[in-house]
Amino acid sequence: MKNTHLQHPEDSILTGDLSVLDWFFNPGHLSVKIDGAPAIVWGTNPATGNFFVGTKSVFNKVKIKINYSVEDILRNHGNNVRVSEILIACFHNLPRISGIIQGDFIGYGGSDTYCPNTITYKFPKVITQPIIFAPHTTYSGSNLRDCSASFGAKVRACSTVLWVRPRVSLTDDREDILDFCNFARQMSTLCEFVSEKEAVKIKKEINLCIRENRKVCEYEIAEKCNCDKNLIRLWKLVESIKMDLFFYIRADRNISCEIDGRSSEHEGYVITNKYGSYKVVNRTEFSRLNFTLEKSWS
Repeated sequence: MKNTHLQHPEDSILTGDLSVLDWFFNPGHLSVKIDGAPAIVWGTNPATGNFFVGTKSVFNKVKIKINYSVEDILRNHGNNVRVSEILIACFHNLPRISGIIQGDFIGYGGSDTYCPNTITYKFPKVITQPIIFAPHTTYSGSNLRDCSASFGAKVRACSTVLWVRPRVSLTDDREDILDFCNFARQMSTLCEFVSEKEAVKIKKEINLCIRENRKVCEYEIAEKCNCDKNLIRLWKLVESIKMDLFFYIRADRNISCEIDGRSSEHEGYVITNKYGSYKVVNRTEFSRLNFTLEKSWS
């Protein structure tokens, strides 16, 4: 797949693409979505053969910021002290690899508690490695502008990095999910779907509801976006199916999660199978917090 932003499964149905209803109950690769920041991309640039580190700006179409040295980091990111310091630490500690990997930075060694973004992670012991990193995506291609992404990243043991990849599994017995997906297919016959451009407008209105901690109301969205209220009802049904998936997911509890001092689940999960890759996130909790959190690292 191309280097694209992961969608929520419920958002994907707005244009009439119902393949996500097969995605829900088919086997695939499951991983934990770690709430680290910033996102770091590193590896060997296939166009030059040189090792680099960077943020997601390495994939920019126009102003590409790719760093082959500490001097490059200071030139490209010197206006953001935290990001430049993290990139320098990654440059010195991430292993030299032949491919390209993306992941999330969690912190520097020396503690057992870290809060890189919204979630506070508590490890069973003090971390001794210089940096803590959660790899999640591998890229391939002849150049950075046209590379393809595959979720899941294989990394070798490294004395300078603690790799964070909690074990997670999805139970096979999901008949209830299948029944709800079949009902969603029936419901879809009553819907008027929209274009990609119209879907963007609808998603903006839905995200506004989430940001303001309001319920998604089909009548309100339909009026504001001039769309079929049944389409928003279908969106709400698919969103509820996604929430049901959490009951079938079992995650490693070796790393505990907290938000504002209270116990929490992981931010979410990514499931990839032949029908696509989607993120399984409780938007009411995590997406709203991410919308409102001040991004000092951006």
